[in-house]
Amino acid sequence: MALDSMQELFVNELKDVYSAEKQLVRALPRLAKAAQSPQLQKALTKHLRETEGHVTRLERIFRGLDQTPRGKKCKGMEGLVEEGKEILEEEGAPEVIDAAIISAAQRVEHYEIAAYGCLRTYAQLLGNSEADRLLQQTLAEEEAADETLTALGEGGINQAAVAAGAGGDEE
Repeated sequence: MALDSMQELFVNELKDVYSAEKQLVRALPRLAKAAQSPQLQKALTKHLRETEGHVTRLERIFRGLDQTPRGKKCKGMEGLVEEGKEILEEEGAPEVIDAAIISAAQRVEHYEIAAYGCLRTYAQLLGNSEADRLLQQTLAEEEAADETLTALGEGGINQAAVAAGAGGDEE
């Protein structure tokens, strides 16, 4: 696809984030299952439901644009998901694995926040108020998910990871 107009860029970036969200729908259940912390499991499961809603919103935007969401693979999200899989293959203290899951999930959230912020701005510039509204709703959910992950890490999971590792640091 040639990027000769803001509209073409908007559609191209929508396809990219659609692919990213579809990849997350498949990845989030594995992260939730691997988490030891019930609060982290709950947060990831809640965000899975939100992510399914993000896919639905994007499909609605595509219908409004008379475009198809298919045709692009988000390589950035593919890499982030692969990093998350690597964490799940690691052995170690469950508390440390939970801290690593939070880190991986926050990298995903920051990637999505950047994508949705740009997309919302493009929708505004193009005068697409419906897409603007839907993208802002998703952006707010991504920001809230990031804040939840921060609160979980700072609220005890990271400290538990430090405590778990303290027993093995004798030299």
